[in-house]
Amino acid sequence: MLAARGVNAFYGASQILFGLDLEVRKGRVMALLGRNGAGKSTTFKTLIGLLPPRDGEITLRGKPIQGLAAYRIARRGLGFVPEDRQVFTHHTVHDNLEIAVKKGADGSRYWTLAKIYDVFPVLAERRQSLAGTMSGGEQQMLSIARTLAGNPSVLLLDEPSEGLAPLIVARIVELILQLRASGSTILLAEQNMQFCLKVATDVSIINKGVVVHVSSIDAFRDNDEIKSKYLIA
Repeated sequence: MLAARGVNAFYGASQILFGLDLEVRKGRVMALLGRNGAGKSTTFKTLIGLLPPRDGEITLRGKPIQGLAAYRIARRGLGFVPEDRQVFTHHTVHDNLEIAVKKGADGSRYWTLAKIYDVFPVLAERRQSLAGTMSGGEQQMLSIARTLAGNPSVLLLDEPSEGLAPLIVARIVELILQLRASGSTILLAEQNMQFCLKVATDVSIINKGVVVHVSSIDAFRDNDEIKSKYLIA
């Protein structure tokens, strides 16, 4: 569904991604793990078109998307939930969702507003509340729901558990498992290894802009050598 091959990305003269190779298969949840500064968020910005790659190829559903504007990539089916949520704070929950509604690149309309309110009852309860009055966890739910309203083929989640209380993190875990059971394809970037062990089917580890390990989550679970080398401080 989503693949990067030999991708190099720079901020000015500073190279951040070095020949990045990454693949997310249909219906799978790939966790992109790495320490702070390893290149996770840069990878997401490059995939979605906010940071055009210098070299390499990025494909979505088998078709190249590198070099396209971010809004064109989104229209082709790549949904992005940013780390800082970026909800429209002075608009209602319903407004935030309604502005994002569109059919998927394949014509799908699975994620209607009715479906979203069913899956996210807290948003249904607060549909007329201003987004800026919501807690961080509620805003994270809104940000995910808003992206789903565009019926993406692949969902990018950047640090979905960061800064949230344990009860809210548990709700995010439940949500991702629900999306996974429905056949959604997800790439999530995280530092929280335990979070990923609960929700992912596969794992890629990035270190200094290079993917250094790829495996199923079950194979990774008992690989203490890889964990200590690249993830545990």
